[in-house]
Amino acid sequence: MNPLRSIAGTIVAGIVLALIIVLVTQDNHMVAGIKAQAIIIWLHVLAGITWIGLLYYFNFVQVPALAEAAADEGGPGPAGISKYVAPRALLWFRWGALVTWLSGAAFLGHKGQLANAFMLGLNSDPVNQYAMTIGVGAWLGTIMLLNVWGPIWRSQKKILGMVPATPEEVARARNVALLASRSNTLMSIPMVMSMVGAGHGWFM
Repeated sequence: MNPLRSIAGTIVAGIVLALIIVLVTQDNHMVAGIKAQAIIIWLHVLAGITWIGLLYYFNFVQVPALAEAAADEGGPGPAGISKYVAPRALLWFRWGALVTWLSGAAFLGHKGQLANAFMLGLNSDPVNQYAMTIGVGAWLGTIMLLNVWGPIWRSQKKILGMVPATPEEVARARNVALLASRSNTLMSIPMVMSMVGAGHGWFM
């Protein structure tokens, strides 16, 4: 059976391929000093790509496309996306956000930096610069996670008809979901800068 015929098979095959690469190159590549840390980071990055990739899809592709579809009187309309695409995308979006946050917290905890990061390194003298840099990203990621599971998800359930809502409530929900999602898109830019900057420095 071809694993590429299903998304689960594709993911499992990708993990198997990654493990084969590790085993084949074990004596020749740069091995992380702490294997558990490397696995946590790997999971964190995979989940983060899923989360932020879908965030950008919603903002750059789906929302503008739905607006065009709704305005196109002779077109197929937005029902197909709303009924089939959006609920599935939101499922991966929500859980991708949660796994990203949990794996990020696990990484910071593994390094003994969780409390330091959320205190922005200000709890030590001199200031813990690593904790400040990664902490900015951690705080932005936390706010974004709360947006995903709070206003965005509550609003989307009304928009997609998963919970009863009047037309006025749906209209309000659309506005709340748009602004919360755009806020997350805005915050994702400095968040990624902070996450990368913790290991590689700022771009300045």
